[in-house]
Amino acid sequence: MNMRINTGKGTISLITLIAIWSISLTVNLPGLAITPMLGNLDKIFPHTSELEIQLLTVLPNLFIIPFVLLSGRLSLSKSKVRIVVVALAIYLGSGLLYFFARNMVDLIVISCLLGIGCGLLIPLAAGLLADTFVGKYRMRQLGIKSGISNMALVVATFVVGWLSHGNWRLPFLVYLIPAIPLVLSVFLRGIPKADLAPAPAAPDPKMKASAKAAAKAAIAGSPAGAIRTAPPGSAGLYDQYGYIGKVRGGFILSRTWSLIAVYFFVCYATVIVSYYTPFLMQSEGLDDSDVGTVTAIFFLAVFLPGFILPYIIKTLRQATLVVSSVVMIAGIVLMVVCHRFGLMCMAASLVGFGYGVFQPVIYDKATQIVTDPAKATLALAIVLAANYISISATPFIVDFFRNIFDPHHLNNAFAFEFNAILLAAFTVIVIVLRKSFVFRIDKSYY
Repeated sequence: MNMRINTGKGTISLITLIAIWSISLTVNLPGLAITPMLGNLDKIFPHTSELEIQLLTVLPNLFIIPFVLLSGRLSLSKSKVRIVVVALAIYLGSGLLYFFARNMVDLIVISCLLGIGCGLLIPLAAGLLADTFVGKYRMRQLGIKSGISNMALVVATFVVGWLSHGNWRLPFLVYLIPAIPLVLSVFLRGIPKADLAPAPAAPDPKMKASAKAAAKAAIAGSPAGAIRTAPPGSAGLYDQYGYIGKVRGGFILSRTWSLIAVYFFVCYATVIVSYYTPFLMQSEGLDDSDVGTVTAIFFLAVFLPGFILPYIIKTLRQATLVVSSVVMIAGIVLMVVCHRFGLMCMAASLVGFGYGVFQPVIYDKATQIVTDPAKATLALAIVLAANYISISATPFIVDFFRNIFDPHHLNNAFAFEFNAILLAAFTVIVIVLRKSFVFRIDKSYY
């Protein structure tokens, strides 16, 4: 464990890196243990209302969103390691409380508490890597982080499915996984203190524009270096992508909103697979085990790119996100036209693989939408919140458009057909704007 890992600006010990990686084991688990028991809640807790079931599935995700943002805000002034420890303690404590739940109200309250712990943790799983690594080293680590979190989801899905055949409380064992990063958190002290330093005090608002530009300097690890003042005769700040537009609170506004919109859409376009594949396959007469396999393959395909992302980017270069978009739309179209089990597995793997490439790239881009490197974790929190908003909003979006175009709900593949059209339009946008900030893969990535 004395091995040193290059961060692009120094080194850290392997055990410190493992401690940071271990946080990612927990971020995709909320709601997982609840899913297998939804069909049996009326037997476990007689007289369970439909409202209670909806609250149990929706509220935890809604609680995650504000606490993701709170975590990002706290990271500016509080110890990030302390926030991690507190979040893991809440997470683990919630997992233990599930074993003492006596009714639906207990389950709902505990699930919300779990959402709070997870929400505080999510930005820091990526934020600690963003603070510690720069350039291609950061991209590699964010890919591994994405792979670990999705791999944990795949394994935990199978474990929960197996445990659900016993006592209804057994699936909640999966929520004891936070004990691993909690034990390893002592090694987070190996992160250089300079990387964990809170944001500096706000500069004097009366300082001259040239001084402001100098103070903002480079976005940490950005592919082509520093923000610079405009050429003579013009105003504003520029970087390798051109004019950066308005900056407010250290955030480049146009790029922040663009990245949020792209991540929201990519999450929406792919979560369709886990939400609506069961309905599509059941309508085609496929059994539940086939449905579970296709869903598991989707999550498996999401985690694989994380571990080979540097090689994917080195091979595809500027075409990386264009190809990923094409792969996703190919998977969605395949789901629409072919309902055989084998082809459904292939379709799910294509959609998952495309999303698995997009995810870590967006994480890295999120660290570059700020002019102050100390706000990288807050930037990640804001962009990551788009993921959970998307997950919560997806059923409402699909139902809204389905009521317009398929009011009698006769088309079981509507969600996939509608998404195929949206993804086709998105792919055109990616191609046209492939050199813009959001979609460009700079040379320093490979």
